[in-house]
Amino acid sequence: MAKIHVITDSTSDIPAEIASALDIKVVPIYIRFGERVYKDGLDITKEEFFRKLAASPVQPATSQPTPEDFATFYAQYCDKTEGIISIHISSKISGTFNSASIAKKMMRSNCPIEVIDSTFNSAGAMLVVMEAARQIQAGSSFENTVIATRQVILKIHMLGIFSTMKYLARSGRVSRTLAKAASILNVMPLLTFHEGEIVRAGLVRSFNKGMDRLVDFVRNKGNVKELVIVHSAIPERAQQFVERLSEFVPREKMIITHLGAALGVHGGPGVLLVALRSDSE
Repeated sequence: MAKIHVITDSTSDIPAEIASALDIKVVPIYIRFGERVYKDGLDITKEEFFRKLAASPVQPATSQPTPEDFATFYAQYCDKTEGIISIHISSKISGTFNSASIAKKMMRSNCPIEVIDSTFNSAGAMLVVMEAARQIQAGSSFENTVIATRQVILKIHMLGIFSTMKYLARSGRVSRTLAKAASILNVMPLLTFHEGEIVRAGLVRSFNKGMDRLVDFVRNKGNVKELVIVHSAIPERAQQFVERLSEFVPREKMIITHLGAALGVHGGPGVLLVALRSDSE
């Protein structure tokens, strides 16, 4: 029987085992180290990326999949599906959504394709994608799955701490002067999403104080349905965070995974993110 397929890009940081269990197809972004280009998750793992990031004198760069990349994925399923729901990183911080939208126009099939802007990246986008896949597994129609997916976006909240501004400065996301000042003052930025854009939510003077803010962020939302923790090369810190959250959020509601290259290029090691789905908007 024909079914509905969910497609996303690798910036959503979905672990391979979850993608497999929920039948989510992942289009890789591109990572460039000098002249060498890798497909995220295929030619280079998350762990390999962070090892190269630490060792390379060259600042890596990422680029979105091309419309042709998306069209190739769509073509694999279009003739044997009831529809495709393609969910991607916020259009305000990446051209990926635009590439997918162009690919939709390129297709000459009667297969319905809905391209959705998650308005998040990483952990936040992961929650959106998983909700769509679960709706389909529960037997929801194409139209109802699209509606439910758009509704869940409004119930997702995300906050993260960056241990350093070094990589934000190297990638041009903040000025080197600001990054140097932050290092001298020993402050770390807290970042969140507002209407699809990444905005600063404050500064803290230590990672522990940043974690306190993340714990309060989760605690104050209340009635957490599901929660995703994403970290970059700090598994001990992530486990400490899990233990603190376990005091008021059931462990079975949490997913812990490693940050991918898309945000890793800008955040470097020492990033800790949390995204949650709650009843409050």
